[in-house]
Amino acid sequence: MSTSRPASEARTGRLLAGALALLVFALGVVVWLAGWHVGADSAVYRAGALTLLHGDPLYTRDVLTALPGWVRLPFTYTPAAAPLFLPLALVPSGLVWGVIAVLSVVAVMVVITVVSSSPGRSLAWWALPAGTAAALALEPVWKTLFLGQINLILMAFVVLDVLVLSARRSRFAGVLIGVAAAIKLTPLIFVPHLFFTGRWKDGLRAVGTFVALEAVMFAVIPVDAARFWRDSATDPSRVGSVHWIFNQSLNGLVNRASALAPWSLAVAAGVAAMLAVPAVWLVVRLHRRGENAAALLVTAFYGLLLSPVSWSHHWVWCVPLIALLVVKARWWAAAAVAVLFASQIVMLVPNGGDAEFGWGLGWSVLGNLYVLAAALAILGLALRELRMSRRSAQVAAVAPGLAQ
Repeated sequence: MSTSRPASEARTGRLLAGALALLVFALGVVVWLAGWHVGADSAVYRAGALTLLHGDPLYTRDVLTALPGWVRLPFTYTPAAAPLFLPLALVPSGLVWGVIAVLSVVAVMVVITVVSSSPGRSLAWWALPAGTAAALALEPVWKTLFLGQINLILMAFVVLDVLVLSARRSRFAGVLIGVAAAIKLTPLIFVPHLFFTGRWKDGLRAVGTFVALEAVMFAVIPVDAARFWRDSATDPSRVGSVHWIFNQSLNGLVNRASALAPWSLAVAAGVAAMLAVPAVWLVVRLHRRGENAAALLVTAFYGLLLSPVSWSHHWVWCVPLIALLVVKARWWAAAAVAVLFASQIVMLVPNGGDAEFGWGLGWSVLGNLYVLAAALAILGLALRELRMSRRSAQVAAVAPGLAQ
């Protein structure tokens, strides 16, 4: 039986994408053998798992005793994250970065494939390897890889859950969101997304998974679990200076503008509450129209604005956004988003110490560009949707008269 040309080309694309993943893993092996210090956050994940195995406390020290000497970071994740990181305890310390990096690149491929696919349409053979390679130039992506963060992996969990499992009405829909939220709290924003889009069972399953995983840790490490939920969970500063430019959230913007005024978080929360109205309305409208990927992205970017701390490497949701815009042939919009996140703008604006407090208007715009772009996009899309809704209502009102 001969192989059709499209099938052969698709296989070529997958092989090239796989080769890219293998190249990243090979780099991880080189980093390990050379003893280079890369992937501080991946070292924290492994140290958290080892700390749990050793029976040591996760949250009473500034840094974990199982960390390599070149990393001095606390464990800022939920108690349930520690057992979920246990597979990393089997990996040699220097190779953990390579493992996380290759899984992250695979996650990019999964996200691009899911967002770009639809019934009756398939990706060009070159799109997946080219899109994955291009994504590595985006500041949130390369920084996630450099730090050894799991943002891309958690994003893939959410995309698979909402756009694949939930769309197929799987009995496991919601579980991946629950797992992602049990590692980092921010994916909890996708629980109301499921509720607002009418997928109550999936949302309840996500909540149940999250609660069950955290409840288990109250039984295993009750003191640490209580300490996290009593102290750490409500303290944004536990992960670093909230006014630093790399905190691209509404809270970061307000804290920079107010020079850390005590009312900053309350003001940011108020702005987020007002922005929630157009965001939720937009999500519901897009979902009802069958634009599930677009609805998901509105929730994702609103979540980045809402979170007290959204480091610039958390903005990996630019990858599915660009993929969706390309699929819809919104070339100028796709190019604008790609330029924004490939520009490295947050690396170029003066920052660190008290530098953010001395910005003028120009630096303030550039230094908050991720935040401003997302907020204006949500408002702009909501206004466009409102005009479309009114136009449809006017047409519906006129149509009966024409029929008579």
